[in-house]
Amino acid sequence: MSAPSAPSAASTPQEPRKPQDSQASQGTPKVSEREARQVAEAAREQGWRKPSFAKEMFLGRFRLDLIHPHPMPAPEDVRRGEEFLTKLRAFCETRIDGALIERDARIPDEVINGLKELGALGMKIDIKYGGLGLTQVYYNKALALVGTASPAVGALLSAHQSIGVPQPLKIFGTQEQKDLFLPRLARSDISAFLLTEPDVGSDPARLATTAVPDGDTYVLDGVKLWTTNGVVADLLVVMARVPKEEGRKGGITAFVVEADSPGITVENRNVFMGLRGLENGVTRFHQVRVPAANRIGPEGAGLKIALTTLNTGRLSLPAMCVGAGKWCLKIAREWSAAREQWGKPVARHEAVAAKISFIAATTFALEAVVDLSSQMADEDRNDIRIEAALAKLYGSEMAWLMADELVQIRGGRGFETADSLAARGERAVPAEQMLRDLRINRIFEGSTEIMHLLIAREAVDAHLAVAGDIIDPDKTLQDKARAGAQAGKFYARWLPKLVAGPGQLPGSYAAFHPAGHPDLSSHLRYVERTARKLARSTFYAMSRWQGRMETKQGFLGRIVDIGAELFAMSAACVRAELLRTSGDHGREAYQLADVFCKQARIRVEALFTRLWSNTDDLDHKVVDGVLAGTYAWLEDGIVDPSGEGPWIADATPGPSRRENVHRPIR
Repeated sequence: MSAPSAPSAASTPQEPRKPQDSQASQGTPKVSEREARQVAEAAREQGWRKPSFAKEMFLGRFRLDLIHPHPMPAPEDVRRGEEFLTKLRAFCETRIDGALIERDARIPDEVINGLKELGALGMKIDIKYGGLGLTQVYYNKALALVGTASPAVGALLSAHQSIGVPQPLKIFGTQEQKDLFLPRLARSDISAFLLTEPDVGSDPARLATTAVPDGDTYVLDGVKLWTTNGVVADLLVVMARVPKEEGRKGGITAFVVEADSPGITVENRNVFMGLRGLENGVTRFHQVRVPAANRIGPEGAGLKIALTTLNTGRLSLPAMCVGAGKWCLKIAREWSAAREQWGKPVARHEAVAAKISFIAATTFALEAVVDLSSQMADEDRNDIRIEAALAKLYGSEMAWLMADELVQIRGGRGFETADSLAARGERAVPAEQMLRDLRINRIFEGSTEIMHLLIAREAVDAHLAVAGDIIDPDKTLQDKARAGAQAGKFYARWLPKLVAGPGQLPGSYAAFHPAGHPDLSSHLRYVERTARKLARSTFYAMSRWQGRMETKQGFLGRIVDIGAELFAMSAACVRAELLRTSGDHGREAYQLADVFCKQARIRVEALFTRLWSNTDDLDHKVVDGVLAGTYAWLEDGIVDPSGEGPWIADATPGPSRRENVHRPIR
């Protein structure tokens, strides 16, 4: 079984392109499904040099010792982090007008310059380069805070530091590159990450932008789409394909590029349903010369650099989702206590109470997931690639649900804009804006569908390591026989361990049932039992489908969603115990963790049912009919307001014919 793969949510199967659409693919490599999987597989981190709680959990081993006692930050990190949060809060309260940014669809230059003066561009950059040197924990707390003032400002800071130039340079850059670029990035220069292209989304094997070596430079040609921060950026991380030739490995390679280089044109500032202030554009490269000294890592390492950067970079999105959950809870509490229907506050009606309970419990759990993952990232004792991916997946999905529930609690006022509410004399609550702003998180930095497959690939890594050759069509019979013997030994040791465990012993995890508190030990026993059940289900599926397992994306998605719930339950219990032992709202934390775990268990049981009882096969048949036009009659009786034009814009390399809308902030 090779790496699971699928089109992204934005690139679902469509009709064959009409002639007008074919121009978009000019210069785009023709890549088979197998070749695309091989490119993605080569970009993965192949080894596991450090322990991973989530990896062990998917194998049916509940390693509570890897996360409990909850890791703690160093006192000096806390002091510096809290000091900066105090300054940032004052800035958010006095200098950021979220309503103005929403109205004008632009972050004022003075706000960005104020963030520069505050040092917010260098939150994650080491002090020796002029940055603040904050930990991942406090960087995420800062993003959660600023994201509630304006999600667009949060996105700008996150894109700059989580996936922009600073993070890949920190991990893969040369000392010369760090000395040259990091001081600029810490104080004055905004960065952007350029990977996606008009005809290339989550399938980077088809990357069309080229970087042709020419002496001590590379010449870049191509078009990049959805370049967050690209409109205002000073420095870019650009992924481009270096041609393979004799003596040169070639492949997708990362470069630091000056945004004002000759031949670079920002051709459009994109507009979205949410994040109205987002400086996101289309960037064209035409014969752009980049010094070879600006290449990050070796040729062909671009995707590995991008994926490694995202291992911690992905935590910024769920961090801002935590902030959104906290705000949703605040508004739900205040509004549902003030609004009365049928003689009592709406919060006292069971239908509304269930929504408020969901928001409160989920916010607690999501903060537990993000803080735990972030602290593990800071300590660097564990491999958190799966934990960070689960945090991104779970945070983006649950935050969207929480915001949707808030809109429902607010009723008609939830659907009404903040400006309209204010115009008629009511509190300007931007609930509908929050819903719009959060929607992109289910697509940003890996859509939910892609995250399911990415996590699933890591979750079955141990199985593929011992049995992958058995189902690999390119392997010889001798290879398959050798793999079969190896797999037999592995499963002879592994399968018996899935039969019984601490989750079946009533006294297990007794520390999580202190006197006078809800019993969280029962939830941890459930997690332990269910982790073993999850591992057995994965094994059964691999035995049943073998090489076709990678096509069972519905099944794999549910496996991952179960794992996400179990991880969140574990994090919530560990956080509750931390707060209890530190004397900080321990009783209330235990109550929230208990409610969350009971809600999560209901979701988990439903997901297990859907593993084997679903409409996946029928769905494939319906899709075949839709694509064949069998149900075209169902589309009768409408008008299509989308107009004419190609589905995918022309990305043919060449000089720009459009005005450059790049506007660096000075």
